[in-house]
Amino acid sequence: MPATPVFNTVNLLDYSLIALHFIIIIWVGIYAARRNKNTEEYFKGGGQIPWVIAGLSNWVAGYSAFMFVAAAGFAYMNGIGSAVIFTSAFWAYGVGYFVFGKLWRRARLASPLRFLTRRYSASTTYFYSLVSIIPQIVGIGQGLYILCIFISTALGFNERAFDLGFVMVSGFQLSIILVGTVMVVYSVIGGLWAAVLSDSVQAIIVTIMTLIIFPVAFAYLGDGHGLMAGFTRLLNEAPKGYFQLSGDTAKPLFLLAYFLNVMLGYNVGWAIVQRYGSVADERDTKKMAILCAVLSVLGPLLWILPVMAARVILPDMSALWPSIAVPAEASFVSLVLMLLPHGLIGFVVSAILSATLGQSGDTFNWLAATVTREVYVPLTKRWYNRIPSDRSQLRVGRTSMLIVGILGVWVAFYIPKFGGAFQFALQFYSLTAAFMMPVFLGMLYRRTPWWSGMASCSAAIIFAVTLMALGLWNDQAFARNMISESIAATIVFFGSAFWFNEDDPRHAELRVLEKDLNTPAHGEKVHLEGGRVGAYVLIGRICVVMGIIMILCVFTPSTRVAPASLNVVAGVLSLSLGATILYLTREKGQKNGKATP
Repeated sequence: MPATPVFNTVNLLDYSLIALHFIIIIWVGIYAARRNKNTEEYFKGGGQIPWVIAGLSNWVAGYSAFMFVAAAGFAYMNGIGSAVIFTSAFWAYGVGYFVFGKLWRRARLASPLRFLTRRYSASTTYFYSLVSIIPQIVGIGQGLYILCIFISTALGFNERAFDLGFVMVSGFQLSIILVGTVMVVYSVIGGLWAAVLSDSVQAIIVTIMTLIIFPVAFAYLGDGHGLMAGFTRLLNEAPKGYFQLSGDTAKPLFLLAYFLNVMLGYNVGWAIVQRYGSVADERDTKKMAILCAVLSVLGPLLWILPVMAARVILPDMSALWPSIAVPAEASFVSLVLMLLPHGLIGFVVSAILSATLGQSGDTFNWLAATVTREVYVPLTKRWYNRIPSDRSQLRVGRTSMLIVGILGVWVAFYIPKFGGAFQFALQFYSLTAAFMMPVFLGMLYRRTPWWSGMASCSAAIIFAVTLMALGLWNDQAFARNMISESIAATIVFFGSAFWFNEDDPRHAELRVLEKDLNTPAHGEKVHLEGGRVGAYVLIGRICVVMGIIMILCVFTPSTRVAPASLNVVAGVLSLSLGATILYLTREKGQKNGKATP
């Protein structure tokens, strides 16, 4: 291996592939817009989204620039311990398979936060709208900020200035404007169908990218002697303790807190609630949970192990990236720029773009659904004694998404004033980590009064803020906040059961909810009939187009370390997958006697 690594910088071909990606997701948004005949289609896909697409969408939503930047840095420093925490979603999806998936589908919710109205009260929904929506907007801004650090650096214009005619902006600021605009446009146009379709394409891009970087990294580490030689070298030359739990991963309280966080996020997070509610019936929620569980083990390992190899390939990240605050966070990007040819580099940038945009799109959709279904409709009914039309609700939903998107972009500009994304996240999200405890507990135990959700959530906030103000256990801030909030919320929740009165008229919705939860949600198997075949056909055609373009990239200049033949490998994988999808949907369409679009 050469002593000094040589990195490929982004060229015109890579820019072209990135532009192609932008065109594809806008196209997906326009395609999805044609499916949105009413708010049911816009916010939950009419409850008829195929389980494969819903599962891929939910899985890839867990990926973002954060995973390939911040999490990669954590894996580079902590070794095998990172695999323990980043694959822990497997156990959470297991709980979803047995418990939460079918319950959420049986709840038959028009929007995720509708659960709060049915389980507790309308006041609880308004309360959560206040305490949840603002953090989610900040989350969109934070995700966009982290993504644009990666994008502007990878594209090489982070330090450049651009004159837009009315204002001068840096390359970083320009990337926020451009990426934020695309994110908002395709989300506003297409609703949930746009989110799940684009997420499915993004899942394919992420998978192909990681399938290639995995063997390439270990082949390079093996120095011409094969993959096993690379694995052997990693075992022999990795730092002492690299294959043991170390750092945060060796702290039982941290592991417990992370497990709690994952269990809540992948069972009662509003995005997963919406996914479970978007499929045809509860049998599909089980299939979706199994798919996500398997991918949640295989997916992270495909990028964690190459990042661990980078610890030997690139042992001094500080010397390579002196201007980056945490140089280890450039480990995955460094492997990409070093070992992949032009074409695939643009492909990888697109993959990370895709993952973050998908995560933001999920947030957009349930936020807009909440504002429309749980705020606008009830207030219109109360003030004007009428229910607004579907057209009016769609207009409010799209307007809500637009406003949320603009606010997210605005937040991304101001995060540096708070010390950067990670410092900002530490100060902000640690205070809201266990807000979902009342949702988790309220779904499983339903003998608490209508106000118990608000009381439980408030207790978590107050307790965590108090501990932070007193400066207690600052060395384990994440574990302190996560565990203390969970304990406080649980004590108040179950303590409130002493005031439960089943005959209280305010529990009328709860009685209906309990009846629904005891009634199986078995619908007709219509996923691959008529227009629903079109969802798969669209994904198949996109894969074929991407495959052909990547194969043509074999003619680009390359090096021995990063041969252009890798573009062919990526192209063949994409082309084969696309052809398989088109063949299977054609066969299914013929069996159903339907014409495929």
